[in-house]
Amino acid sequence: MALSVIVLAVVTSLHLIAFVFAVGAERRRSIAKVVPDEYDDRTYCVYTTDASLVYGLTAFGLLLISQAVVNGVTRCLCFGKGLVTGSSSTTCAIFFFVVSWISFLGAEVCLLAGSARNAYHTKYRGFFQEDDLSCATLRKGVFAAAAALTLLSLASNNPLLLGSRQG
Repeated sequence: MALSVIVLAVVTSLHLIAFVFAVGAERRRSIAKVVPDEYDDRTYCVYTTDASLVYGLTAFGLLLISQAVVNGVTRCLCFGKGLVTGSSSTTCAIFFFVVSWISFLGAEVCLLAGSARNAYHTKYRGFFQEDDLSCATLRKGVFAAAAALTLLSLASNNPLLLGSRQG
């Protein structure tokens, strides 16, 4: 029982820290603005901080470690004598396992894609007469979706951990 409490505390802590980093990544997304070049008639994009890249990748790593711990403890619901086929607890465990994996994969995709897209900076240059200069930035909500999916993963992992049997 003590091992279960420790594992639950570790998994919950990792998920909550990943959530905080995902929210931080959303708040620190790069913002771009078109600035005229002082030496000629061209314009270029100036970007703000790249902190969300580090925050997003940190959340990605923490969530990956947490999911690995959960799958190690529950043995992926495949190995050992933890599940009895046909019972309602088996159905609940499989439901939480599937929800856990779907939310985990969704959060990881959002974190990785958001970090990669946020790190991409366009170097387009245009003339003042052209209004179509585009400074590529990450859309709002990508890291927020990852944060929400992280909480959903936490909510589905906790019953899964509490219901798993050591032995």
